Amino acid sequence: MNIFAGLTTFLYVISSALFFPVVAGLVLLTFWILISFGSFLREYVERKQGNSSVLNKYRRVLDSEIESSHSNDALDIRLERSLQEAELGLIKSLDKIRFSIRVGPALGLMGTLIPMGIALSALAQGDMMKMAGSMVTAFTTTVVGLACGVAAYLMSIVKEKWVRADMREMEYMTELTLRGSKLEEDNEVSEETEKV
Repeated sequence: MNIFAGLTTFLYVISSALFFPVVAGLVLLTFWILISFGSFLREYVERKQGNSSVLNKYRRVLDSEIESSHSNDALDIRLERSLQEAELGLIKSLDKIRFSIRVGPALGLMGTLIPMGIALSALAQGDMMKMAGSMVTAFTTTVVGLACGVAAYLMSIVKEKWVRADMREMEYMTELTLRGSKLEEDNEVSEETEKV
C-alpha cells in the first residue's frame, strides 16, 4: 500500500508542477491567436481588394526563373519545381493554425483538471477560499483553451479555401508562363528560318 501511496503522491507532484507551464502555454497561445487574427484580417482586406501577396511573390519567382533561363530546355522542370515549393510553403503555413486547434483545448483541459485536484485537496482540508480560487482558475483555463481552439478553427477554414484558390491560380500562372516561353522560342526559330 505504501508503494501505491508513493506513486500517487509522485503523480500529484508532477501534475501540480505542470500547472504553471500549462497556464503560461495558454497565455502564449492566446497572444499568438490574437497576432494571427490580426494578420488574418489584414490578408482578408488585401484579398477583398484583389491583392494577394502570395500570388505576387510567386509572379516574381516566375519572372526570375524566366530571366535566369538561357535555354528553355529545362525551364518547364524548374517552373514545376518552383510551383511545388510554393505549394508546399502554402500547406506548411496551415500547420501552425492546425497545431493551435488541437493544443488550445488540450491545454484548457489540463488547466481544468490540475486545479480541480488542488480544489479537492483544499476541500478535504476545509480551506474553502483555496478551493474557490482553484475552481475559478479551472473554469477560466477551459474557456480560454476552447476559445483559442475555436478561433484557430475558424481561421483555418477560411485559410484552407485561400490556399486551394492560390494553388489553382499558381498552376494557371505556371501554364501561361510555359506556353508564353514556348511561343517565344517558336517565334525565334521561325525568324531564324526566314533569315536563312
